[in-house]
Amino acid sequence: MLVEAEGGSVRVREAALTDIVRRAVSSVDGARLRKGRRRLGVELENGHARAELQLSVAYGLVLPEVSSAVQERVADALARMCDVEVDSVDVTVEELDRAR
Repeated sequence: MLVEAEGGSVRVREAALTDIVRRAVSSVDGARLRKGRRRLGVELENGHARAELQLSVAYGLVLPEVSSAVQERVADALARMCDVEVDSVDVTVEELDRAR
C-alpha cells in the first residue's frame, strides 16, 4: 500500500498489513485466524480497505458476537494505523476450536 502525503509517501508492505489484522483478531477472546494456506486477504486502494478473514472460534462461544467483535477490531486497527476508510471486513467461521 502506498500513502501519498505532503512531503513524500509511505509504503506499507503486505506483511505489515497481515500483522495488523492478525493482532486485531487475536485481541478478541476466543478468536484466531484459521491455520492453513488461505486465511486472510487485505485489499487497500485509493484510501479504502477491504478485508476477508477465515476464523477459528472457541467452541461454546456465540459465533455472531465473536465475529462482530473481530470485524470491529480489524476495521478500527486498519483505519487507525493505515489512515484508510474501511469498506468491509468479511468474516467466515471455518472451524471451532475445542482445545481452548
